Amino acid sequence: MAISRRDFLQTLAFAAAAGMALERGDALAADAGAAERFYDVPAFGNVGFLHFTDCHAQLVPVHFREPSVNIGIAEATARPPHLVGEHLLKAFGIAPGSANAHAFTYLDFEAAARSYGRLGGFAHLATLVKRLRAARPQALLLDGGDTWQGSATALWTDGQDMVDAAKLLGVDLMAGHWEFTLGAKRVQQIVENDFKGRIGFLAQNVKTLDFGDPVFPAYDLRTQNGVPVAVIGQAFPYTPIANPRYFVPEWSFGIQDEHMQKVVDEVRAKGAKVVVVLSHNGMDVDLKMATRVTGVDAILGGHTHDGVPAPTLVKNAGGQTLVTNAGSNGKFLGVLDFDVQGGRVRDFRYRLLPVFSNLLPPDPAMQAHIDAVRKPFAQKLAEPLAVTEGLLYRRGNFNGTWDQLIVDAIMAVKGAEIAFSPGFRWGTTLLPGQAITRELMMDQLAITYPHTTLTEMSGATIKTILEDVADNLFNPDPYYQQGGDMVRVGGLEYTCTPSEKAGARISAMRLGGKPIEADKTYRVGGWAPVAEGAKGEPIWDVVEAYLRDTKVVGPRRLNRPTLVGVAGNPGIGTSA
Repeated sequence: MAISRRDFLQTLAFAAAAGMALERGDALAADAGAAERFYDVPAFGNVGFLHFTDCHAQLVPVHFREPSVNIGIAEATARPPHLVGEHLLKAFGIAPGSANAHAFTYLDFEAAARSYGRLGGFAHLATLVKRLRAARPQALLLDGGDTWQGSATALWTDGQDMVDAAKLLGVDLMAGHWEFTLGAKRVQQIVENDFKGRIGFLAQNVKTLDFGDPVFPAYDLRTQNGVPVAVIGQAFPYTPIANPRYFVPEWSFGIQDEHMQKVVDEVRAKGAKVVVVLSHNGMDVDLKMATRVTGVDAILGGHTHDGVPAPTLVKNAGGQTLVTNAGSNGKFLGVLDFDVQGGRVRDFRYRLLPVFSNLLPPDPAMQAHIDAVRKPFAQKLAEPLAVTEGLLYRRGNFNGTWDQLIVDAIMAVKGAEIAFSPGFRWGTTLLPGQAITRELMMDQLAITYPHTTLTEMSGATIKTILEDVADNLFNPDPYYQQGGDMVRVGGLEYTCTPSEKAGARISAMRLGGKPIEADKTYRVGGWAPVAEGAKGEPIWDVVEAYLRDTKVVGPRRLNRPTLVGVAGNPGIGTSA
């Protein structure tokens, strides 16, 4: 059924989000007026921003299942972004079974995906951007980063497909993270040539190791409707830790909130009446930064892939800061409007709009670009490798069925007793009965350091690795959370107590029903080593061999740890 204008105007607002209970795969497209109502977001005030982040090079529409496990501990317990499933729906007033419930949660994912169709796709995103900009022509389009990595075509073109798409989309400013895994030389080549005079690449926290000179501009000053506006860039602070240091050997990163304060003070002194931080910190880090840095009106965030329907208002010594996070994979577009009067922000409006490809026709120019960049690889991308009988997804604190397939492949092909796979948050979702093509496989694996490894590792070392990753995820201080989700584990069973102190979260490790012995060695397979000089066949060769041999991939049995001390945590879905 069609939603009413009143329902639409409540969509993704602070207190409510309307829903559409539809039952057919083409239902969103069946109502000719649905798009106009769903995406009717009148301009408000005199300053505007459009924001997307973490698209991970997904040029075409995708399915992407949101997490069923996203645990918050300490101060992060029971607050966004650590609300999943029914808990998220209740917190934001979203109707169960609605289109928005599908966009923002994992609930009834397979059935909902077949009803509402795919989300994202740059041709559909371009249509929405143009629609919204028609009402706010001076609004800035901000790209939060993780744009040049995550697909086969981005890997094979060295990011050029996404660079050209960003220019065509009309991006004004961007921040970075996975961009740096193309290497410092490639990043600078793009910034100094492709982006010159078109797109600003901002990072107040990236400096040279020798003299501490800025590598990129810290901010950009613009004027919207006579109002001076500043956008400050924040790259992922732990890039050289979470990813190989050798890609950026001469650059330093870090959070650097003291320098951030200096930059905010500088742009305010230059007359900025609105200050926005385009951040790739991750939402928990942004929430802490908002308490420490004053003078920022909003932090438009990314990195943790959290699709949060409404901003969190954080009070600090200078007033308050809005903190948002705009999801991933091109699924969402954030719309932030400010009313600036008398030299300060008086009011705001925010929407996080799902990009339903069935509601938004493809923009012809963007679609032509997408078709052109994919054409040389079309046959290779479309080649079927196997068929999945179960839902394949990645996102979640501990494991997903795609991750399970990857560790199963590593153990089978490499002869490992135990397998580790990084807790990457990116990677698209496949529905039961769908062919696993090379493209869809590469959506999970397309990185510039794909080597697989087989290592003799002691039980003590295995525990140390698990403890280190767990601390990166569950340290109560967000400034010490340095990576993605928990490393995915094949073969090994263990217990995790997220609220324990560092070094004491992992226990009861067992292999084949027998306790892991600290002094005994085990054959451990893995991939994506961050050390320079690593060798080994690329992970896509390993997984492809496994898929071709398997042919029909049965539903995966998830090897999740036993969790202790998290009963009732709203970061765990009741149907997870």
